[in-house]
Amino acid sequence: MSQPADPDSGADRGWRLAAMAGLSVRLIQGFIYWGGGSRRFIYAPAKLDAWGGHNWMANKFQTAMPGALLGTGHLVSFLLHHFWLLYAGVIAFSAAELIAGAMLMAGLMTRAAALVSMGFSVVLMLLFGWQGATCIDEWTMAAANLAMGTTLLLGGSGAFSLDTWLLARRPALAGSGWFRLAAGALPLNLPDAMYRRLSLGLLGFVLAFDIGTYSYYRGSVIGPFHSGPVSPTKHHFTLAEARLMPDGGVRFHIYLDGGTPEAPAHVMQAVLRDDTGRMAARWTTDDLTHLPAAAITNDYAYNIFKPGPYGLVAGMGAAATVTLPAPSGGAAHGGDVLVLTDVNGREFRARVAGGR
Repeated sequence: MSQPADPDSGADRGWRLAAMAGLSVRLIQGFIYWGGGSRRFIYAPAKLDAWGGHNWMANKFQTAMPGALLGTGHLVSFLLHHFWLLYAGVIAFSAAELIAGAMLMAGLMTRAAALVSMGFSVVLMLLFGWQGATCIDEWTMAAANLAMGTTLLLGGSGAFSLDTWLLARRPALAGSGWFRLAAGALPLNLPDAMYRRLSLGLLGFVLAFDIGTYSYYRGSVIGPFHSGPVSPTKHHFTLAEARLMPDGGVRFHIYLDGGTPEAPAHVMQAVLRDDTGRMAARWTTDDLTHLPAAAITNDYAYNIFKPGPYGLVAGMGAAATVTLPAPSGGAAHGGDVLVLTDVNGREFRARVAGGR
């Protein structure tokens, strides 16, 4: 049976010193994820209250849809339409954050917890990495956490950990393959060449993932800086399926698919124009403010379009079918293009079916 390594031996001493040098990484990585879970379960339980309003986590997930990568936005959309799957997913994700964070801080099954934290970092990058009103805040968090988790996966917990305490109480664990892999009290039992390949392989993954997503979101790696495929600062509306109704009203689909989730977006005016720019119909801010609830059919139950004090108001990721009634001056006719104007004066257009 293998015996635990002598803590005073030269090789093991070097590994233990390196692990102690990474102690702050383990504690803070653990605190980050424990903090995310504990906020929802202990300090801000409204985040898990599906019936309590805009603090519910579904609202946060919906804000990710416009810029989510690799199809994760479609997954979020599916969950938003299936409440019990969504609720179970939010609870499970939050509980996993809480448990993995606590394990990292305590140094219990450190490598397993570090691997879970790496998975969190990848998922959060794919969902929220594009967001950040002043810089890509969510990218920074996910990128740093992925590197920290990788370091802990390779280095383990070393001293000041429950893994080390367990090994001292049960020295036979030193001969257990699962303990070396899942815990962090001992170095990985790999030849130097294999450990080097593993380290360089993980380094390559972290660099490719972090720098690749940064280049996608902002450039500035091998090309010029850009604001990203989805802007995290300027609200953007995509209009589709615009149609002139038999009664002279206009129906269209609208999706808030860009901008910061920290502030709502406002549609101040709607105009129907022909290709020469002649106005065929107009709906003012007051008209939009007083739209009846039946005129707006939201795709999701969380961030929604609704009448507000200054026209239509929407939270990030909101999508809806809106029906504008026939204008007070008579039925709309002859229009080719629907033009919406937001609070900043930007215009968003859609070709209208059923126009002249």
